[in-house]
Amino acid sequence: MNATTGAAGLDRAAFRDLEGSFRGRLVRPGDPSYRQDRRVWNGSVDRFPALIAHCTGVADVVAVLRFVRRTGLELAVRSGGHSFPGHSVCDDGVVADLSPMKGIRVDPEARTVRVQAGVLLGEMDRETQRFGLAVPSGVVTHTGVAGLTLGGGIGWLMRKYGLTVDQLLSVDLVTADGGLVTAGATRNEELFWGLRGGGGNFGIATEFEFRLHPVGPVVLAGPVVWPMAESARVMHFYRDWIEQVPDGMTTAVIHRRLLPSPDLPRELHGRPVVMVVCCWAGEVDEGERVVRPLRGFGPPLLDLCAPRPFVEHQAMLDPSFPHGHWYYFRSCNVHRLGDRVIDVTAAHAPRSASPLTSFPVFHLGGAVARVGAEETAFDGRDAGHTFNLNATCATERGFAQERQWAREFRTALEPFETGVYVNFLMDEGEDRVREAYGTRKYLRLRALKEHYDPGNLFHLNQNVVPGRH
Repeated sequence: MNATTGAAGLDRAAFRDLEGSFRGRLVRPGDPSYRQDRRVWNGSVDRFPALIAHCTGVADVVAVLRFVRRTGLELAVRSGGHSFPGHSVCDDGVVADLSPMKGIRVDPEARTVRVQAGVLLGEMDRETQRFGLAVPSGVVTHTGVAGLTLGGGIGWLMRKYGLTVDQLLSVDLVTADGGLVTAGATRNEELFWGLRGGGGNFGIATEFEFRLHPVGPVVLAGPVVWPMAESARVMHFYRDWIEQVPDGMTTAVIHRRLLPSPDLPRELHGRPVVMVVCCWAGEVDEGERVVRPLRGFGPPLLDLCAPRPFVEHQAMLDPSFPHGHWYYFRSCNVHRLGDRVIDVTAAHAPRSASPLTSFPVFHLGGAVARVGAEETAFDGRDAGHTFNLNATCATERGFAQERQWAREFRTALEPFETGVYVNFLMDEGEDRVREAYGTRKYLRLRALKEHYDPGNLFHLNQNVVPGRH
């Protein structure tokens, strides 16, 4: 700490200057809201920042950066707080909390939307769906738009319309020196390339402009469910079925125990199952024809694939990922669901002990693969599927065992791995980050990092280390 820091752990003079220029709320240890404000989505992350700065706009963000540079404190940036390894909070440093920045402006005629960095996916969907439009985004509605977008953005519309980054028209970014730049197809093009998958390495994104697509408001969506003992048989059928489905159908295979729900028979609560979750982004009647072979296989234990509001489907996985549970993730991409990949999956799925653990295997391809491999920093467009192994417990109890399950599962998949989605990484080191981008893209990102953040101020992320470090 600086020699002038007081009992609260902050440089008093610097803090007074920050107070004088900051419009938002500043929270320190001992303040009534500190205990709640320091919490993030992943309950296994328990950190104690020296200051939480709730930013209301760009001027507040610039003021926080000035304070951080003056004091030398570590900086974390939070919008939705969904960073798997907890990069949105730090010990003894400063959290720039963007959650108060909630502006959303929809232009239904131009089919665009401008979204500030504190907006959550469900909040964006609520506004855009009023006009029957949507931005392809993630699968849990309390995820922050900012973090999801900067890493890529996979979700239920991706095979028809592409990733979230593929809808991006521009980004407003506060850089390490406190400057504000806009990146887009014709402005700061190299930065725009890096922001589409390169994460928070280059600055603090404060506003995004997206292209919108016609979606819903009603889609054919939901899970078709079989007993987990049928996993291998279901996945073999699924592998053949998806070779024939049009790009309007995005699916994921999920293994889990069924959560208790009033919509399910009591005897099925806690039942180990394998399910194929569907989302057809088109006319419902056509979707019914596409999904008919899946419904006819088995027969299924449950068929909950039905016409429903798109916003309802977007929230389907929310009960599986509440704030405060303990989460640990391992992930990898694979080219296809070959026989050995299916065997590994079917063998490891029932070994999970926690009733809260689940793992989706997302089907990629379609519009995701039609974007040129070099057009964005996001890598892995040629992958067939991505595994997201979620070890989940309500508390610390049983968490070590569940975490080991995820590690062993990913190790068993390693011979088939073709890369990894950067948003699904934990703190796994620079080599793993390099794997997420590939060597060529990583070196390009590194040069961009050296230009915009040579001191690596923005390092609490899946960090691309600047050239001099």
